[in-house]
Amino acid sequence: MNAEPAQPQLPPIDELNRLSREAFAEALKPLFETAPPLAEGLWNSRPFESYEQLLDRAEEVIAGLTFNQKIEVINAHPRIGESAAAVRQRSALSYKEQGYDAEAALNPAERERIYRELAELNRDYEARFGFKFVVFVNRRPKSAIIEVLRERMQRSQEEEMAAALNAMLAIARDRLTRLRS
Repeated sequence: MNAEPAQPQLPPIDELNRLSREAFAEALKPLFETAPPLAEGLWNSRPFESYEQLLDRAEEVIAGLTFNQKIEVINAHPRIGESAAAVRQRSALSYKEQGYDAEAALNPAERERIYRELAELNRDYEARFGFKFVVFVNRRPKSAIIEVLRERMQRSQEEEMAAALNAMLAIARDRLTRLRS
């Protein structure tokens, strides 16, 4: 049986402010799965008085990024429905948020159907928009996300990029709350 992924930690904000550029980007991964354009913009915005201030600044940094930089930020997140092993290795928080640890109770045929459908929808979504689907799962099962993904396929690229970036920020705010508890 696989061990539970280690719970990431955030350094105290005053320590974060003093980190080197590379260490700063690494320290932000629990919040953002940090892509370089976001980490760079936040590093250049130091010092921060709180993580809340950092998250508020992240919205401003993202607003100032180029189209391709925004795609890089979105694509830093693992795909929903990606293999459990890949997500677990890449992000302990995404693994838990996407409910991989709770899927053992699902009927194997149902689980396979859900994963197959998510893989197909993810391929279609990425072909249509040019970036990964990001959603604030908020402890919903993957079966519930299928319909969300279908609905979001009807949007324009601009609307969908805004939705993905807003979801990424909502995930970061939720993670901050959970990492502090």
